[in-house]
Amino acid sequence: MTVDVRTEMVIDRPREQVAAFAGDPGRAPEWYINIREVRWQTEPPLRVGSRMEFVAHFLGRRLVYTYEVLEYQPGERLVMHTAQGPFPMETTYTWTDADGGHTLMTLRNRGNPSGFAKISAPVMEAAMRRANRKDLALLKALLEAQ
Repeated sequence: MTVDVRTEMVIDRPREQVAAFAGDPGRAPEWYINIREVRWQTEPPLRVGSRMEFVAHFLGRRLVYTYEVLEYQPGERLVMHTAQGPFPMETTYTWTDADGGHTLMTLRNRGNPSGFAKISAPVMEAAMRRANRKDLALLKALLEAQ
């Protein structure tokens, strides 16, 4: 079963500002509820081939995984993937202009779980959907408070 979770949020800030904040992996712990820490494995700045280790807690488990940037178009699109563990994942951020100087941010997570993760995929997908909504709501609140 493929897990594919897509979440969107309109943020009352210009696209460049939203993309600069959300597209900086070092800031992920500020707006991702489950991410505790990010450690660069390659030197910043962000570019295709950059690698970062993420430490997260999800469904009661501590997860450590490395994302590699596959595609990066500053201010428009960021695609990262991890091939580690039982749930290889691709994460895509897109930022587009919305009416009134707002930004539509889309967060998409998709992957093909294996082993036990394959059995629990429907539960994981629902939990990811809830977490993504909370993450984007927190991002919106942080940026709109500035």
